[in-house]
Amino acid sequence: MISNLGSLVVNCWLFPVSGGCALVDTGYAGGYDRFRRRLERRGLSLREIRYVFLTHAHDDHAGFLNDLLLDAPHIRVICSPGALPVLRRGQNGFSGGCTSRLAQLFCRGMALWGRGDHRFPPLPPVLEDRCLPVTEEARPTLETALGGRILATPGHTADSLSLLLPDGSLFCGDAAMSGFPSLRHITIWAEDAAAFSRSWERLLSLKVRRIYPGHGRPFAPQALERCLPAARVMTLYPLPRR
Repeated sequence: MISNLGSLVVNCWLFPVSGGCALVDTGYAGGYDRFRRRLERRGLSLREIRYVFLTHAHDDHAGFLNDLLLDAPHIRVICSPGALPVLRRGQNGFSGGCTSRLAQLFCRGMALWGRGDHRFPPLPPVLEDRCLPVTEEARPTLETALGGRILATPGHTADSLSLLLPDGSLFCGDAAMSGFPSLRHITIWAEDAAAFSRSWERLLSLKVRRIYPGHGRPFAPQALERCLPAARVMTLYPLPRR
């Protein structure tokens, strides 16, 4: 059974694996206590979480990762090798741009709200050995641990990963989203517009039954198929450099 331990802003999906469960992403820094309360309300403890599957290293997906690892030394983080430099830096990259004028307005609003720098606690060296990068050599072992297929789905970020479970459930991070301020399931930021639409094409070639995004409600893959033409021609609108 898939549960959501996230907030109104960002989802943190929890799903069963052999010997426990895995968590897809964490929320913003400062959200750890709320996460613990939600976990406890479901009758679960940190001991049951074996892995964090990090879809990409952004402030809203890795914000309280350090808190979680410090409290639960047994947890391992499965991530792209490309996520590690960003985790060490503790700040999102700014290459690419907003995917619509609405997204651009939203990003400017985030800056006014104090989140425009997109910083989060850097991963300290003492915790880095808890990370298991998805290399080609390690992939079979990590896919067995998660009970699914790990997919590279770049576009939003170069390090973006998705996870497809045998029942057709897909955790896609920010490879797609639903709800405001998204238009046509396109996330508000993309580093590479062409790679973004190619990742959708790859997902649509697979047997996906339900998509669980990092933001918004789950949705059917047919929605991506309908919106793919828009993704293929989207324009990126850069924000001023920080």
